[in-house]
Amino acid sequence: MRAWRWAAPAALALWAGAGAAQAERLVVVELFTSQGCSSCPPADELLTRLAKRGDILALALHVDYWDYIGWADSFASPAYTARQKAYARVAGSRTIYTPQIVVGGRDHIVGTREMELGELIEIHNDLPQPVSLSATRTGGAVVIRASSAAPLPRPVLVQLVRYMPEQTVEILRGENEGRTITYSNIVTDWREVGRWAGDAPLEISAEVTGDDGAAVILQEDGPGAVVAAAFVR
Repeated sequence: MRAWRWAAPAALALWAGAGAAQAERLVVVELFTSQGCSSCPPADELLTRLAKRGDILALALHVDYWDYIGWADSFASPAYTARQKAYARVAGSRTIYTPQIVVGGRDHIVGTREMELGELIEIHNDLPQPVSLSATRTGGAVVIRASSAAPLPRPVLVQLVRYMPEQTVEILRGENEGRTITYSNIVTDWREVGRWAGDAPLEISAEVTGDDGAAVILQEDGPGAVVAAAFVR
């Protein structure tokens, strides 16, 4: 595990979720990784296996803070470093590291702890699903629909995520010099397309272009708990 220490303000509160189950849950697993991190390949391999499961939205977010050690990650973005730092602020941590996995926007673990991750996925699979969510692609747009039996405890962000299903990289320098690694579900864009309080049905449209995979995530601000997620079909 490679750690990076930084300054952070006081921790924010997390919401555990509430309400009766209304739909099948898609568990969101975010892996913060880097091509320049020697500890990351086992976690990258684990994410590749998770990406094959229909009940998991497995996403690889490549951070840029290890680029200085000799190999610039070709998928890295400062936006994903900022997202990881935001999770750390919520958790009250002053350290970010790779590989790190965040499950459902709430639980943080070292990305190579496969048994612990399996237990967390089971726990999140059993959590109540407060909303029904669907995302349908029509031409150059995705139509997002959601409904809730009651208003949510607090509004959620409606986020559209794009990702490359798979890419193989030959790493020529840095800690992984000489290795050829296959990465899965590499996030290429993560943007907010709306906000929703759950007090009325949601229906919004967002532009999508290209062949990258797509998914929608409803998540409390912070970033906080994931309320619902769906693949764009």
